[in-house]
Amino acid sequence: MGLIPVADDQIATVVTALEMLAKPLPRPLPDSPLRLVRWNAPDPAKYRALFRRVGEPWLWFSRLVMDDARLTAIIHDPEVWVHAVVDRGGIEVGMLELDFRAEATCELGFVGLVPELAGKGHGGWLMAHALMLAWRPGVSRVWVHTCTLDSPGALGFYRKHGFVPYKRTVETFADPRLAGVLAADAAPQIPCLGAPPSR
Repeated sequence: MGLIPVADDQIATVVTALEMLAKPLPRPLPDSPLRLVRWNAPDPAKYRALFRRVGEPWLWFSRLVMDDARLTAIIHDPEVWVHAVVDRGGIEVGMLELDFRAEATCELGFVGLVPELAGKGHGGWLMAHALMLAWRPGVSRVWVHTCTLDSPGALGFYRKHGFVPYKRTVETFADPRLAGVLAADAAPQIPCLGAPPSR
């Protein structure tokens, strides 16, 4: 057993994949003032703006570095369902993305709310909707992954909702703050060891 060095300009995280192999029994939906709105063929700029608002605290960057053609091919695919979580004022405060492109499978690609809503019970509401939509006819497996960069409660949250861990991997990638993809002060809980970009 030993430690593996990680370069200062890199981030390392442990990724846990979880799955659910049977549709859960129906339960009443938790109350919430939020609504889920399907975005059919969303505009890439609008999609990225919401992705950034929800994911920047956890260093989500994968969709921010894709060019428009590649991103559009994913989010306009009829087997990828993109939803915005909307508050009473019509403001987008979260997202849910379901990926049905693999046969008989649904991946919860992205599930999240803006940081201001954390710890207020809205996550259970969002997961209830996610599972109702994910288990469409023909689906026999729903899966999701989380990592040690996500909210500290993410892994327990998925397990509480019936997901079972089945695989763990280590991922390393260039710190997106150093390239200016995310703000230099994004995710302050994750130390940035490299030199920030000059402005």
